[in-house]
Amino acid sequence: MPDSSWKSAFLGSLVADAFAMPVHWYYDRNALVRDYGVVQEFVAPKNPHADSILWRSEYTPVNEKGDILREQAAFWGQRGIHYHQFLEAGENTVNYRLAAELVRWSDGGGGYEADAWLERYIELMLTPGWHRDTYLEEYHRGFFMKYASGKAPRKCAIRDEHIGGLAQVAAVCLAAEKPDLAALRATVREHVGLTHEHKNVQLAADTLVRLLWKIGEDVPLRDAIQSEAGDWFSAKKAERWIDLPDSQIIGQKYSPACYIDQSMPASIYLAWKYHDDFFRGIQANAMVGGDNCHRGAVVGALLGAANGVDDKWVSELHEPALLDRVRAIS
Repeated sequence: MPDSSWKSAFLGSLVADAFAMPVHWYYDRNALVRDYGVVQEFVAPKNPHADSILWRSEYTPVNEKGDILREQAAFWGQRGIHYHQFLEAGENTVNYRLAAELVRWSDGGGGYEADAWLERYIELMLTPGWHRDTYLEEYHRGFFMKYASGKAPRKCAIRDEHIGGLAQVAAVCLAAEKPDLAALRATVREHVGLTHEHKNVQLAADTLVRLLWKIGEDVPLRDAIQSEAGDWFSAKKAERWIDLPDSQIIGQKYSPACYIDQSMPASIYLAWKYHDDFFRGIQANAMVGGDNCHRGAVVGALLGAANGVDDKWVSELHEPALLDRVRAIS
């Protein structure tokens, strides 16, 4: 399995996330187009966010060991707040910042190791100013509620069933340097299980690893999907839908929301439809709204691995130190 394929998958996931970031969690597509038009490049988010439901969310840390919101806590409970209001164009959301840090940290520390990464994850999330996201997913909040209550880190995962659990899969594949597919699948399963106990998230992560491995063996993306993603996707249905608007498929056939039973097949459909065009695929993913940032873990990784990622996108990401390291991979 060539490192260059893992590199392209990882970079593809970062680009897909940053591209979707300003329109993340828009469910009103008319409002999305009104606020941003048809997204063509990395852009910064705007307040107010027309579909924000951050005002419904609550998180009160047990003690300082659970204080992962810090200065961002002041915005919880307010209406119209963009989930990523302080990020700049081309900047990654927190789950992908963690993915980028995993690659950087693994490179500097001699490779990936789950317990060491768990310590690093806790350190990062409790470091003031390390992330600038206003919203943190349920799995972060659930993990740190347990951790602050005295649970051992290995006991802090929750039964989160959201596609955000896949955001670091491509990063683990790049960082782990496992010699065979069985070893890599086991490593990814262990990593995802550090924060996500839900069996369907584990199944989705395993599917993504197998798909990326096939692509790395020069299997065409649609053929890889046909052989490895049957639990999530039907090519026969996709053939019937291909001329329909993406907003109809991701909206009527599949929900645009974050739950893995809908978001995984929606992601695979977009990767299948745009199998030979990285940009059109990540653009379509962004424009159908919903949890498009986290669908990017699948759409961006698969299309990146299959087609490569134009350096134009990579050069505009906000991870210069990491990207210099990744570019050095042959």
